[in-house]
Amino acid sequence: MTDSDMTERDTPQSVPVTVTVHGCPVEERFGQRAVHVPAEKYLDVCRSLYADGYHMCADLTAVDYLLHTGRTLPEGVVAQRFELVVNLLSLQRKERIRLRIQLADGESVASLFDLYPATEAMEREVFDMFGISFDGHPDLTRILMPEDWEGHPLRKDYSQGRIPVQFKGASS
Repeated sequence: MTDSDMTERDTPQSVPVTVTVHGCPVEERFGQRAVHVPAEKYLDVCRSLYADGYHMCADLTAVDYLLHTGRTLPEGVVAQRFELVVNLLSLQRKERIRLRIQLADGESVASLFDLYPATEAMEREVFDMFGISFDGHPDLTRILMPEDWEGHPLRKDYSQGRIPVQFKGASS
């Protein structure tokens, strides 16, 4: 994408923030609250949200923004290559909150396994596909790719490569 291909919506800008959750800026996007949590406060904010009734982690994934560095973020939030995205639910209040954590290439973040045990497989998948490490995870090994696989297939700089197709009964 060149600068001339960018629309007004894609132009780098800051979103003014007036609301915070546990000291982190919040923005409304598509009818959902998104909290921008610094990586170093990630576990503490999750513990506070758990105490607030967000007892279910519905999803944990990541996005590689290698080619989209000028995305819109609230003031004070510095865009990094990766963004960890965590969706938490409060079943009592029937509310959902999304956490967005900016991570540089090679940066690790705390594991949520002790707080939300269901994140065990989700964190392994993010590790396997993006190469993001989770400190304190009980078994941070590949879950989708073979153990000897090199690289992380969902990174934007990962080569697509080529695997030859072999048909049963065809001559080699």
